[in-house]
Amino acid sequence: MKITRAEFIKSAVLPSQYPPGTMPEIAFVGRSNVGKSSLINTLVSRKNLAKTSNTPGRTQLINFFTVNQNMLFVDLPGYGFARVSQAIRKDWGEMIETYLRQRQNLAMVILILDIRRDPGRDDLSLRDWLDNYRIPYLIVLTKADKLSNNQAIVRRQAVLRLLQNSGFAGPILFSAKTQKGKDEIWQALDEHLSHLSHC
Repeated sequence: MKITRAEFIKSAVLPSQYPPGTMPEIAFVGRSNVGKSSLINTLVSRKNLAKTSNTPGRTQLINFFTVNQNMLFVDLPGYGFARVSQAIRKDWGEMIETYLRQRQNLAMVILILDIRRDPGRDDLSLRDWLDNYRIPYLIVLTKADKLSNNQAIVRRQAVLRLLQNSGFAGPILFSAKTQKGKDEIWQALDEHLSHLSHC
């Protein structure tokens, strides 16, 4: 995928603040600090399109980015161990669920997991929720460069077992540092969007 243009459009909390739903949207979701922003930046070949941070919970709004003027990337707030109050975490959860349930032009969710860690309760709950609502999703295992190739393969199999082979695509091994998996993710997105356009 050749990226000719990628830019931030706006942040939102409520559906009334979302941009017009005229293009297919790819939503990125995962635990805080799992590498969502780095994944987005790598896919669009930009260093700082999505703001990265070592501080968990930095993304607190739904951020919309246009890509090649024919699709949107949507960066959702991270869940899990962010050092924020229970009330804020509850608001984030409701904000994410509202977007995922109500957004008619949502084409696919990229569910992001750290390859070094087993999927947690939040990860499995989200996976079950996506299955229940029949929302297509792709599993991406980030930070693959932290492991050797053999270790990464072993971890991928372990994650597959823990996810109990539910109906998803992937998991794809990804590294922002080496760009491993970038082309594979774009291929999966292209195939899915092409299929939707012919339905």
